[in-house]
Amino acid sequence: MSLTIISLSTSLTKQSNHVKSIAEQLGFSHCGIAKAEFLEEEAPRLEEWLSRNYQGEMHYMENHFDMRLDPRKLVPGAKSVISLTYNYYPSEEDILKQKQTNDDTPKISKYAWGEDYHQVVKEKLKDFLIQLQETFGAIDGRVFVDSAPVMERAWAVKSGIGWIGKHSLLINKTQGSFFFLAEIICDLKLEYDNPFTTDHCGTCTACIDACPTDAIVENKVIDGSKCISYLTIELKDKIPEDFKNSFQNWMFGCDICQDVCPWNRFSKSHHEPKFKPNEKLLTLNRKEWKEITEELFNELFKHAAVKRTKFEGLKRNILFLEEGESL
Repeated sequence: MSLTIISLSTSLTKQSNHVKSIAEQLGFSHCGIAKAEFLEEEAPRLEEWLSRNYQGEMHYMENHFDMRLDPRKLVPGAKSVISLTYNYYPSEEDILKQKQTNDDTPKISKYAWGEDYHQVVKEKLKDFLIQLQETFGAIDGRVFVDSAPVMERAWAVKSGIGWIGKHSLLINKTQGSFFFLAEIICDLKLEYDNPFTTDHCGTCTACIDACPTDAIVENKVIDGSKCISYLTIELKDKIPEDFKNSFQNWMFGCDICQDVCPWNRFSKSHHEPKFKPNEKLLTLNRKEWKEITEELFNELFKHAAVKRTKFEGLKRNILFLEEGESL
């Protein structure tokens, strides 16, 4: 009996090692595996967060409550959640170009400098799943990258990739936090990694202190309705006047809490050609952004995440920055 158990354990180990080797070949920075089960600890946290209306106008967060907490409702018979990170930290050269523009130039979050990550990463995930099926046979699975009711940070912690920082983002000791999270939920049984149980933020409050809109209301809890990323992307209505002069020139997204995080000193440049920004994106000055045409918008963001806010949305954000400065 013991020999059978050892043999089965060895087989699961080999299968998991193969899964991780595919992840590495496809360019993912980290890969961890957790058992597909109900996220019992997350249920009351999510319920409390929603009850405080921290989702703002993101009403989709209120949908599929059970599905968010149990991956087996997304993939019936699921046994494993494969969590992955994909680096998007720009090159030092591109960061320098962006810094060399005037200090008052409107800024775009680093994750949106290149092509839309939803498409770039999802293509890799589809390839990943095909390789799993070629290796292990007819397994059932689905791929996700910030596009379905999946609590990706919770799964990344359960799979041992990192911990949740005070800014509520996942942090990895060797990579920081400038990466996308993605998942494959499948009915393949694998060896599971130990969850990450240590919080390495300690007494540091750099992200809390730096947030200009006080969106980090308590440790690991974000009032989404106050977050600059929410206000410049998700919010479709007029931006509340209360936030005038508090955006620090962010017109799409915000990197403040990540830029000040000490763990991001370990961030290394990505190697994804599709994340390379359009040269104009980093060199336009404030006047040029203010006068941006729909033609230029389409040229800059044809395949980028910024197109989500549409031309009118970006113009609204730029005008809001201008109005703040004129007060």
